Amino acid sequence: MSRLNNLSNLQQRTITGLIGVFIVIGCILYSDWTFFLLFCTISGLTQMEFYKLLGLDGNQPLTYYGTFCGTFLIGLTYLIELGIVPFENYFLISPVLSMIFFIKLYKKRDLKPFMNIGFTFLGIIYVALPFSLIIVLALSGPSYNYEIILGSLLLLWASDIGGYFAGTKFGRRKLFERISPKKSWEGAMGSAGFAAIIAFFLGLYFTSFAPWKWYCIGAIMVVVGTYGDLVESLFKRSIAIKDSGTSIPGHGGFLDRFDGLLLSAPFIVTFIKLFP
Repeated sequence: MSRLNNLSNLQQRTITGLIGVFIVIGCILYSDWTFFLLFCTISGLTQMEFYKLLGLDGNQPLTYYGTFCGTFLIGLTYLIELGIVPFENYFLISPVLSMIFFIKLYKKRDLKPFMNIGFTFLGIIYVALPFSLIIVLALSGPSYNYEIILGSLLLLWASDIGGYFAGTKFGRRKLFERISPKKSWEGAMGSAGFAAIIAFFLGLYFTSFAPWKWYCIGAIMVVVGTYGDLVESLFKRSIAIKDSGTSIPGHGGFLDRFDGLLLSAPFIVTFIKLFP
């Protein structure tokens, strides 16, 4: 790790990015349960990171129980979508979440309990819910479909890579300077261009969807993913930090890495369900 920290930001991004891509693709391709374990782990780490950042601003969300609730939601979704347990088990979510109110009753040092209850729920909605929707997406067909998950991630990565290099080399006109001074319209164009190229190849080799659907998913990733990044930037500016963490050298934290996916997932699932 010390040698990695001595490298340039681009070198760190490249090395950790390649390692991460290898792990993610391997888990997605191997089986549905390795895919589930991977995304359940990512969701838990991202949610804990979110709560930790809230704590930097003096808030007291229920970090461990909130993360448990998010993991419970994802695990329950996985079991229901596979048909291992009946759909009615979704009603278990209500009493599990209600325990948040009961737990806060016993937190004597919490001066703003209801605000922190709200922050606890926010972590579940912002992080765990999108990851549970990704589980739904992968298992909504007759069997586990890795193409939609892998294809969506490839489009997300293409959007990030295209935006990073185009913005670094050609970025002049600010996209949303008040929130993210480094984002530019040139970067957004590079993001859209590279995502369109990947969507073209996905249409050729991933036959789960018609080619036009891959272009639509790519457009969602570019537009909504950019907003997801801006929303996370707004959150970080509100607590005066640059990166959400240092867990992934060159990329910041898990929240930095998956912010675009968190807001894109609900739109993609809705699109696929409305246009099967």
